[in-house]
Amino acid sequence: MKNTPFIEKHLALGAKMAEFAGYNMPISYTGINDEHFAVRTSVGVFDVSHMGEFILKGENALDLIQRVTTNDASKLTAGKAQYSCLPNKEGGIVDDLIVYCLEENKSYMLVVNASNIEKDWNWISSFNTKNVEMHNISDKTALLAIQGPNATKALQALTSADILNLKYYTFTKANFAGVDNVIISATGYTGAGGVEIYFENSGDNASKIWDAIFEEGKPFNIKPIGLGARDTLRLEMGYCLYGNDIDDTTTPLEAGLGWITKFSKDFTAKEIIEQQKADGIKRKLVGFEMIDRGIPRHDYLIKDASGNTIGKVCSGTQSPSLGKAIGLGYVATNQATLDTEIFIEIRNNLIKAKVAKTPFV
Repeated sequence: MKNTPFIEKHLALGAKMAEFAGYNMPISYTGINDEHFAVRTSVGVFDVSHMGEFILKGENALDLIQRVTTNDASKLTAGKAQYSCLPNKEGGIVDDLIVYCLEENKSYMLVVNASNIEKDWNWISSFNTKNVEMHNISDKTALLAIQGPNATKALQALTSADILNLKYYTFTKANFAGVDNVIISATGYTGAGGVEIYFENSGDNASKIWDAIFEEGKPFNIKPIGLGARDTLRLEMGYCLYGNDIDDTTTPLEAGLGWITKFSKDFTAKEIIEQQKADGIKRKLVGFEMIDRGIPRHDYLIKDASGNTIGKVCSGTQSPSLGKAIGLGYVATNQATLDTEIFIEIRNNLIKAKVAKTPFV
């Protein structure tokens, strides 16, 4: 297993550790519910240094990004970021990612999922026929997500950049806690506000930044947060997790990602996805909440009242904010209307649920 630059911090804090995407990662420190509410109500810090970062440079960098992603990266100007995905040749999803415009038409950073670093690198490289300069900087990049309504207030004293007024999906590069060239980005995976900070993992940068953040965050009762609460937070927002809710067999339209699929440009499998849009999708990713008691889990079957299988659960949890179980799953399109009664098969019992609007909170 690989370790992130913060491994000693996690161990010193008594984190419960486990393998995730080949990394030794903190799952929880004080408990998932406690950490969940820390982020929803104030501020929490996630070590997400396992994520992958690629730099694409040169006059053909934008052309390559346009070719391999569904969203329209030509709309990006320096300091703006965009959620997108990489379609495969059948219209499925290789990965979802964020594209950062470092210098318009010249330099971009792609942030990909930890489990897909090698896969994505090889996929993008296979389309690089015009000598775009590509650098995989994943191993030398540290990444912390500081999330919650008090996140930017807690961090503002650490930088001269105005992060209190950083607009959603924009970023700035500045000195942060005495470390130069830190990317401070108004992005995150919790729906609670806050920033993500990227910096070079060299010298004592990681320790310096971690310690400074926790010192400044004391008045806000800042807490370290593990992957357990990261999952409950993202699920309450209806955000997809690669490998659970989206994968190589799900298309952007089925996953509700039509908003990041722009047919005004050419991209891999555009014709297939466009045809799917014209024909209408046969299944759809929906949110649902449990009416009867039971926790939905990945791969549990979704059935109708007659016991016919109409889909499958992708993600499920007990929502700390709502005090009820929620989930995401693919169902036949004719069963995807809001408030449709569905049943989750849990240990051979059909447990009642209903299709619900996302985000759940």
